[in-house]
Amino acid sequence: MAASTTVFITGAGRGIGKGLVQAYLQRPNHTVIGSVRDSTSPNYDELKKTPAAEGSRLILLTLDALKAEDPAKAIKAAEEAGITHIDIVIANAGAIPAPSPLEAVVLNDVVETLQVNTISPVALYQASKPLLEKSAKPIWLSMSSAAGSITNVAPYQTHWLLAYGSSKAAFNFFTVAMHSAHPNFIAYAIHPGLVQTDMGNQGAKMQGLEKAPVTIEDSCSMIMESVASATREKTSGRFFNVTDGTEIPW
Repeated sequence: MAASTTVFITGAGRGIGKGLVQAYLQRPNHTVIGSVRDSTSPNYDELKKTPAAEGSRLILLTLDALKAEDPAKAIKAAEEAGITHIDIVIANAGAIPAPSPLEAVVLNDVVETLQVNTISPVALYQASKPLLEKSAKPIWLSMSSAAGSITNVAPYQTHWLLAYGSSKAAFNFFTVAMHSAHPNFIAYAIHPGLVQTDMGNQGAKMQGLEKAPVTIEDSCSMIMESVASATREKTSGRFFNVTDGTEIPW
């Protein structure tokens, strides 16, 4: 039997995370670990019913990104379920407060967004690092956003998204730090495009669109293709728009 690939996806309850879980489970010999914030939600029960290809299985865990201890608890639960290595981590869970002028930004929104979008992924990295190091090709994918580009704040007026943009910029720094610290890791960040999720449709409306132009299915396909072709030399330590393959300035 072919070797099994283990993928850990946070924010699996909806949107891109849910789409990635479903798509990876359609591939044979894949163990997909999905984390959701609340195991009592209907999303959790729906995910449990996801069909899987031959040799594939789903492990569902709870991980509340607002709780600093949850990533370590999730990794421990994965190990208790028989996980001995992780090949791919997709740090997808995220939060975005409503747009606001700088002078009206709610400071607690900034704190909570940094916790979800930056600090929780750092905690997940620390907990999952020993399992990633057991992979022949460890990959860490940061689900970032073009709003995290400091270069593009003025051209795209993303000062309206202070909490979200700054949290993603910090997330980007951490991604490059991981690339720098681990010569054998592939660690990179992507902008998934304006995808038809709650956050993506919100962003599209800010730009005068009725809804986001990219479907969840198409987004997941492009993300998975990006992961499959990622290399240390051409991908790691960089920031890409997966919808067109262009590199985004930090």
